[in-house]
Amino acid sequence: MKPLLSHYKRYFYLILPLLCLVVSGCGAAKLSVADEQMERGEYYEASRTYRKVYNKLTKREERPQRGVIAYKMGECYRKLNMNARASAAYQNAVRYGYPDSTALLYMGQALQAEGKYQAAINAYDDYLATSPKDAEVARTGIAGCRMGLDVKKNPTRYVVKNAKLFNSRRADFAPMFLDKSADALYFTTTNEKVTGSHRSEITGMKKSDIWVARKNERGEWQRPEAVEGELNSEHDEGIVSFTPDGQTMYLTRARREPNSHTSVEIFTSQRSDARWSAPVKFEITADTLSAYGHPAVSPDGNWLYFSSDMPGGYGGKDIWRINLKERAGSLENLGEFINTPGDEVFPYMRADSLLYFASDGHAGLGGLDIFKATLRPSGGWSVENMGSPVNSSADDFGITFGVGESGYFSSNRGDGRGYDHLYSFVLPDLKITISGMVLDRDEEPVANAVIRIIGDDGSNQKAMGKVDGSFSFPLQRGVRYVMLAGAKGYLNARQEFTSDTAEEDADYNVDFILASVTKPNVVDNIFYDFDKATLRPESCVALDSIVQVLHDNPNVTIEMASHTDRWGSEEYNMNLSQRRAKSVIDYLVAAGIKPDRLQPQGYGKSRPKVITKKLAREFPQYKEGDVLTEEYILALPEEVDREIADQINRRTEFQVLSIDYKMY
Repeated sequence: MKPLLSHYKRYFYLILPLLCLVVSGCGAAKLSVADEQMERGEYYEASRTYRKVYNKLTKREERPQRGVIAYKMGECYRKLNMNARASAAYQNAVRYGYPDSTALLYMGQALQAEGKYQAAINAYDDYLATSPKDAEVARTGIAGCRMGLDVKKNPTRYVVKNAKLFNSRRADFAPMFLDKSADALYFTTTNEKVTGSHRSEITGMKKSDIWVARKNERGEWQRPEAVEGELNSEHDEGIVSFTPDGQTMYLTRARREPNSHTSVEIFTSQRSDARWSAPVKFEITADTLSAYGHPAVSPDGNWLYFSSDMPGGYGGKDIWRINLKERAGSLENLGEFINTPGDEVFPYMRADSLLYFASDGHAGLGGLDIFKATLRPSGGWSVENMGSPVNSSADDFGITFGVGESGYFSSNRGDGRGYDHLYSFVLPDLKITISGMVLDRDEEPVANAVIRIIGDDGSNQKAMGKVDGSFSFPLQRGVRYVMLAGAKGYLNARQEFTSDTAEEDADYNVDFILASVTKPNVVDNIFYDFDKATLRPESCVALDSIVQVLHDNPNVTIEMASHTDRWGSEEYNMNLSQRRAKSVIDYLVAAGIKPDRLQPQGYGKSRPKVITKKLAREFPQYKEGDVLTEEYILALPEEVDREIADQINRRTEFQVLSIDYKMY
């Protein structure tokens, strides 16, 4: 069973001391001292004493004793969260023939906590090969190692930083905001300025106090200081939670009495004029042998969640809750979805159906991981690992949320001494935008266009395009949008699209092509068979775009015009172009456009095309403003240029006739 983390948190384990192994031989007196220290939970002192005994065992026949003491050193380091030292000690225990395969299990856990996932998997596999009783623990460890190998390649979008302003050179952990304003952050610390002068035999650090950091009037965090009042004492205090009004604090106190195990209990303190009263014990049950800690008040103030090893759980530490309004008969275990044979600790209720907690029993990246649990409507909880970088191969625990998806948590990542520190986290807003250009049919920018975008999530945005025709809008994930662009002197244009559901930044691009109200608009890609007015199938896309324009502009009537090249007689070309214009009209009517909005007109070769900027860019042999008359074309020196000019003249256009169809 993996202990809780640094200093004060470890007191939670002192009611379950290790059974000492009895060995004889060289250094027996020192060994008895180490065993007594271990029995009392003085892991820091015990590790030093075991090391001295271990170093004296140099003879070959003392190798078995070395294995036993190496295992005990590993246990001390494990409880002190010195994972690198723990894994080395367990490896020595195995090397010297320590008979209990549990050394392989703990070695795997220590290696996993170092982030050495493949080596940890090998240790777990070796442990499973011994047919142990705790096979499920090893399998969960293997699953966590494989998860660890994967999350390094696929981290979440959370941004995690060391909260250096709050951290000391010792252990700082278990942050908690006083209230929803998130301008006062309480946390537990073992810095050198805490109350009392005695150092813990368990960790070598001073006993923990509760400190607080506050924001000034500019919203800037100030350096933390000890809470005012009678809260801190010679005992260990910390891991706090508050009622919604911020007037009552729930905290854990670990009271150390001579020649007895540490008592871990929940206390309350009242605030008056920014000072906190002396803590008063909060009675949960009459059981004095179990440990009670890590209190967390529900957002509505009705329930107290906490962690305990009391009977009736699933093993290790479980998360329980009790009703603060009517305590009698309300005590309940959160059940098998949350609790495991391992340890579930540091609960935090963000909402009535949203629980965060730390666990080493669910598959994780190493040590304690932070998990998010959502209460299902049908009952039970859906539990998910928060992933990297919130979680690491080290211990990660004690999360609190401030504004939105941001807050603080604690972790001993990157600290070889096993000390915990505070870290900030934030989930940045996704930067999803749609941008593009508003152009006319000659691909010239349309200045100051009005763009409206409506989403099926109820959103409705409106903005002006820039002078250069560009625009940009913020979007949300997984929403279907309809966009409409318009400008004075132009018809409206419509676009539809759906944004992706992927959790990543994205920039969509959509361009609008607006048809002019004052000049003809060429419709490209309308094709006919040679010398006929029959529309070819590949013309449908272009024709459907005209249908869409007419649907988007229901008050518009248009003239549909067809033009031919210079070849053939005037009469022939006029007739052919009229029939072709009529074919287009027939298509539009069949698509649902009212006939009285449409007027066909064949112009034959009477209206040669004037070269636009777009055509001049595409065909630089012509200049903007050139008119492709028969005389102009015949004067072109190259045959290919004459053929292109004829092709440009063969075109279909529409011209807006009115913009008030059935408006009155």
